[in-house]
Amino acid sequence: MEMASYITGFVDGEGCFSVSFSKREKMKLGIEIRPSFSVSQHRRNKEIILYLQKFFQCGGVRYSRRDQNFKYEVRSIADIVKKIIPHFEKYELQTSKKDDFNAFKEICRLIHANQHLNKTGMMRIIELSEQVNKTGNKRYDRKTLLKFVAG
Repeated sequence: MEMASYITGFVDGEGCFSVSFSKREKMKLGIEIRPSFSVSQHRRNKEIILYLQKFFQCGGVRYSRRDQNFKYEVRSIADIVKKIIPHFEKYELQTSKKDDFNAFKEICRLIHANQHLNKTGMMRIIELSEQVNKTGNKRYDRKTLLKFVAG
């Protein structure tokens, strides 16, 4: 139990819940959604990144030579819904990252329930995505995404 609490505290400081969008003509509504949970650390802290992968039993680890960071990332909706979300519901985040997580959680559950395949669900996901990583770089703003969905 104490390691689970440590993991949450570590993620509170170093983790990231994000949702990105790409324009994809082949998708039913013209947009692909990619939720992601990740944690990055300099190579000197590689062990914690490997431990996260072992702890959650999912996701991947990759190394970036450019910034000498190891990144643990989970993109699978099934793994996010079955492993990541339940952990942070049981061991709650304590910072403003909790707000990111709550919106992220709702987005992932909508995707898992295939609600991203209809306009109403997709519009709800786009609205919620505005609450996740408010300060991050966005390829498309909300208005543009909504236009893609509206056709």
